[in-house]
Amino acid sequence: MNLEQKLQKLSDAFGVAGFEDEAREVLAGMVSPYVESCETDTLGNLTCSRGSGDTVMLDAHMDEVGFMVRWIEKDGFLRLTALGGWDDRILMAHRLTIRTRSGEVVHGVIGSTPPHIQSDGDRDKVVPLEDLFVDIGARSRDEAEAFGVHIGDPATIHYPFLRLQEGYVTGKAFDDRAGCLVAAEAVRILAKEKLPYKLVVNFAVHEEGGLRGAKAAAYRIAPKLALALEGTIGADMPGVPEAKQPVRLGHGPAITLADRSITVKPKLARFLEKIADESGIAYQYKLPAYGSTDAGAIHLERGGILTGVVSVPCRYIHSPVSTLYLADLEATLNLVVAFLRRAGELL
Repeated sequence: MNLEQKLQKLSDAFGVAGFEDEAREVLAGMVSPYVESCETDTLGNLTCSRGSGDTVMLDAHMDEVGFMVRWIEKDGFLRLTALGGWDDRILMAHRLTIRTRSGEVVHGVIGSTPPHIQSDGDRDKVVPLEDLFVDIGARSRDEAEAFGVHIGDPATIHYPFLRLQEGYVTGKAFDDRAGCLVAAEAVRILAKEKLPYKLVVNFAVHEEGGLRGAKAAAYRIAPKLALALEGTIGADMPGVPEAKQPVRLGHGPAITLADRSITVKPKLARFLEKIADESGIAYQYKLPAYGSTDAGAIHLERGGILTGVVSVPCRYIHSPVSTLYLADLEATLNLVVAFLRRAGELL
């Protein structure tokens, strides 16, 4: 499979925060041939390693924003709670995919009231998630449960991956399946090279729920150096001033200097810049100080860990669909591979 096909496989995998099993299975299949061990910890992090010596950690989170069924009405409609950060403005009238306890899929629609029967004032209002409902074609609570749906089941809005134009693709969960793919591909590319350190790649759970998986994994792995890989906020679009665009598509990987969870040590930021310059890789800075990543949890563990962030620009993250430019994905991979080849200089 080429890079686009691998991204499609990861994007289409179900992996709502706290329910990352399918995404983890796909990633284990991609990575395990190129490492010495892969383990799943109590929280669900997939941790794969090779080599010996001081540890360098790569981290990318498997989970995606989604929902959980919080109530079933007596007439069979469902109510949801969010797993991760959603914008209430964009939720109404989307198709929903629910994963039941047995692993089966039930489809539904986030219902909307037709404009014909709304008051003028209601047409202008954003309906909060707690007031939305899901129609799965059930006529009663018993029938919904007979379909396999229960309180606590995870759900996501899923539009299948597709190519928009040559080089541009769209799909769900590019935050952070794009980062996961970069990590997996870096391991594959370097599989036959001897590295002067132990490389540990952690595919984290529950980043969208508060960086939880990476926190536990970083404590267990105890790296000397870490790099978090993300799919981040591409905002080069109409209506957004350039000074408020955290990153832009077509300008290469984004190096984080500071966000809401970390201020990257200049030593590491300059090291990433140097590697990119010497490798001829165009890059950009993620404008401070938008968003947060697993680096925010990692760098605080074990008395402090030297940690950086490199991201793939993705438009429309935390929505049902994202877009990215494959050349940015490839350039991010090239930067991460070059970094890993020289990471021993920082140990």
